[in-house]
Amino acid sequence: MVLTINVAVLLAVIIVMRLRRRTQARSRNDEQLTVLIVLVFGVLIAPTAFGQTIFDVVGQLTQGVTQSGSP
Repeated sequence: MVLTINVAVLLAVIIVMRLRRRTQARSRNDEQLTVLIVLVFGVLIAPTAFGQTIFDVVGQLTQGVTQSGSP
């Protein structure tokens, strides 16, 4: 039996675990590591179909916000 682990799923679990901790308990290095992990997660998920769906939704939201601000 072979067990495979999707790296993006593993990083998502690590991100959730790190963000559940109290803010006061975090050092500057700990926050920088969290940012680095989130950036790597974004790079891993971007070329997938799920990542493209998120990109499209965020693009539509930003387009709607910019159009609502114009007269």
